[in-house]
Amino acid sequence: MPNINDGLREELLETDDEFRRLHEEHQDYKRRLSELKQKSFLSPADEFDAKKIKLHKLKLKDRMEEIIRSHRQTRVSA
Repeated sequence: MPNINDGLREELLETDDEFRRLHEEHQDYKRRLSELKQKSFLSPADEFDAKKIKLHKLKLKDRMEEIIRSHRQTRVSA
């Protein structure tokens, strides 16, 4: 089932440079985390990197959600 925000996300990916940059960074971190999870054993350094990547992903996602909320509010008040 598609997310209600999917249409707005797609629009922002096309029109908002910051949102597009954040999305690309988020996808990169997602790929890197997936690569780490493919390992059969995570060293302490790998575990630290995974935690750091998860934190960065969360910050990026939070900022993207802020942008979505802001655009939605702008549409409602317009």
